[in-house]
Amino acid sequence: MRLDNAMRLFEEFVSATVKHPDAATLRGLERRFAEKLQIQPSYWSQIKGRSRQIGERLARQFEQLCHKPPGWMDIDHGAAPGPAPLTSMAAAMGHVAPPPPEPSPSLPADDDERFIVGLVLTYYRRHPQRARTRLLDLLGEVLTPEPAATPRALPKATAKPAASAPQAELDEWRRLQAGIAPLKPKKR
Repeated sequence: MRLDNAMRLFEEFVSATVKHPDAATLRGLERRFAEKLQIQPSYWSQIKGRSRQIGERLARQFEQLCHKPPGWMDIDHGAAPGPAPLTSMAAAMGHVAPPPPEPSPSLPADDDERFIVGLVLTYYRRHPQRARTRLLDLLGEVLTPEPAATPRALPKATAKPAASAPQAELDEWRRLQAGIAPLKPKKR
């Protein structure tokens, strides 16, 4: 929500600054917007790219510098103030916009997932070999089925082999684990 509101602040800034911005003008405006917010332009770029989040202190800073009431960044302000030119042109022509694309299942879906992915990446970047080993062990524990109790009361002739779905999953896991090449040590 804070990212949406930060983008709304940027749109307001652009609207107040120029009438018809082109790509080059927008790049300059992003730098000026970052200066207005008292952050580095690269930091603003990271916020827009979702690699940085807007924390409590930064949200209050945005509100204060953009003359918004306290807590404004934490409130859903609905759709953007005005439709984009392409959207209004399509609406005028009677065309319906296509539905938004489905989010990729391999990308984090919310802040909790982004947090976990960030933690794992931080750990991996600091200790790649140890992280790889521990993560594979952890995933192996989760994906490996618990051993089933062996049927002792049945005679051997009537016992059925346990090559079921869990065994197939275990075999698949072992095949995948064997196919992962060891990491090369970093040169120091």
